[in-house]
Amino acid sequence: MTAALAVRAVTDFWPDRATALADLPELAELSEDRRQTCLGLGIDRVRADPRYDAVELAASAAGKLLAETGATPGALLVIGSRAPERLMSSEATRLQALLGLTDALTFSVGGLGCVSLTPALLTARGLLAADPGLEQVLVVHGSKPPTPRRYRHPVTVSGDGGQAVLLSRTGPVRVLDVVQATNGHYWDLYTVDFRDRAPEDWSEECADLRRYSFQLALEGRTRLREMYRELLDRNGMTAADVTCHVSQNLSAGAFRFTEEALGVRLSPVCARNLASYGHLGPNDVLLNLYTAIAEGDLPAGSRAVVFNASPVAAWSLLLVEHGGGEAETHYL
Repeated sequence: MTAALAVRAVTDFWPDRATALADLPELAELSEDRRQTCLGLGIDRVRADPRYDAVELAASAAGKLLAETGATPGALLVIGSRAPERLMSSEATRLQALLGLTDALTFSVGGLGCVSLTPALLTARGLLAADPGLEQVLVVHGSKPPTPRRYRHPVTVSGDGGQAVLLSRTGPVRVLDVVQATNGHYWDLYTVDFRDRAPEDWSEECADLRRYSFQLALEGRTRLREMYRELLDRNGMTAADVTCHVSQNLSAGAFRFTEEALGVRLSPVCARNLASYGHLGPNDVLLNLYTAIAEGDLPAGSRAVVFNASPVAAWSLLLVEHGGGEAETHYL
């Protein structure tokens, strides 16, 4: 039997400052075809505030969650940022100090880009299974693009945001199953050449656009189909038993790709959150899941499948069940 894991609360934090997509400074640097691709992603605006680094975004979300819930987690898992402010320092213990979690077991997880939430959930489940005295695990992440340029051609536009997730063995949203896969052949498909360059010159570049748009897309479609079938089969379900499907927020085209590849309909909250916030890395999927719960797309007693993918390449699916009650509280 799979070890128990449940989400007790999710808090999202966004800075007040927002930038309309049409006002992004880097649009002036783009060729006309790239500019049109960016404007056609389905994103209207992103939160963009230089006053916050990734750790401060994560701390803002976590601080509110702890204040609202009164939780005292025994473990703190930090999904590391893509571009830490300093080398040889610890974002995880910085957050531990900012949150006052002196006695919490603290370390970082990640390495899979957008999919890094999944290893955090797997690690939390393992900690809860291994230590009967551990009651709650807090997972936090601050989403901040690794370069001053927020557009990642031809994929998405990244916004600023923090998220905190309180996990336990029981709770209103149960994580019933997790499936994850990776392919190391794409480990450096997207990179930032930063050595001997000023930060204002950093840019996230794709090593091979055809490889991303065709080869990885074809493999991703096959992987997601196989993983979706595996997830349903091993839980004795069919697609008809899934009330709601949600995914990460990359683009309107990515939503269509997922729906066509799997023959499913994604919750409309995904498109609305994409338009309002852009891409928030590992924070996307739980933002969409809890918005779906709040808006009635996932009623109490029903189940959802959560899709996530990253060009590193990694894919993951979560099967979750909404039990009602406090699951309808989404602290913003």
